[in-house]
Amino acid sequence: MRIVIDILLLVGIFFTAVGVLGVNRMPDVFGRLQASTCIATLGTISVSLAGILYAVSEGMGASAVIKLILILVLVLATNPISNHALCKAAYKMGIKPAKELVIDDYKEDDPE
Repeated sequence: MRIVIDILLLVGIFFTAVGVLGVNRMPDVFGRLQASTCIATLGTISVSLAGILYAVSEGMGASAVIKLILILVLVLATNPISNHALCKAAYKMGIKPAKELVIDDYKEDDPE
């Protein structure tokens, strides 16, 4: 069980490190938001799963497992929505992407 927990923690560290590199290397706000979503979603999922397995293997109370599951569900529910809202707000403020967009769905939604 310990090996699985260590692997999940390493996966979480990997996605966090790749996301940090992406935030530093992406040319515009839209790419940086995508990279930061990778950190929050994939990194948190892996670390939360490792925490759940650790709590179960160590015989911790059900409250620890429930809290970790709640954190996992809340991250999965709120992170993509907040990323979409931030991208749409940046687009409406007039921030342009680094390259020309192939498909511009936000422009089609804009009534102006």
